[in-house]
Amino acid sequence: MNSNTISSRNAFLAEEYRRAAKAAKEQNFEEAWHHLERAHVVAQDRFGPHCVAHLRMLRLAWRVGDWREVCGQMFRLALAPLGNATGKLPVGNTGRSNVSAFTRMEIEPEIRRVLGLPTNRNDG
Repeated sequence: MNSNTISSRNAFLAEEYRRAAKAAKEQNFEEAWHHLERAHVVAQDRFGPHCVAHLRMLRLAWRVGDWREVCGQMFRLALAPLGNATGKLPVGNTGRSNVSAFTRMEIEPEIRRVLGLPTNRNDG
């Protein structure tokens, strides 16, 4: 991964976390989750950022009193080191407990661009 990709990913993460915090402050929790999910997809393949995404999700789940999500995030935090160490990560997974921690998911075109992936599914 080149440094240009890393810097664009870091900028994307910072913006998604800013938007999530703003939405949570306004008690628009659905919007906050949306931005945290987008951040997770981008952060997932780097251990530190991956854990940060789950920690932020855990914090939001705690704040809203969603104990199922709290447990799901603790489980995912425990799995993250193994997934990152082995490279066995479900690409595109949004990181929430409402989907299996092992399910691959489609990646939206904007996020594919940030990740340096082809935006046309026929391209690979």
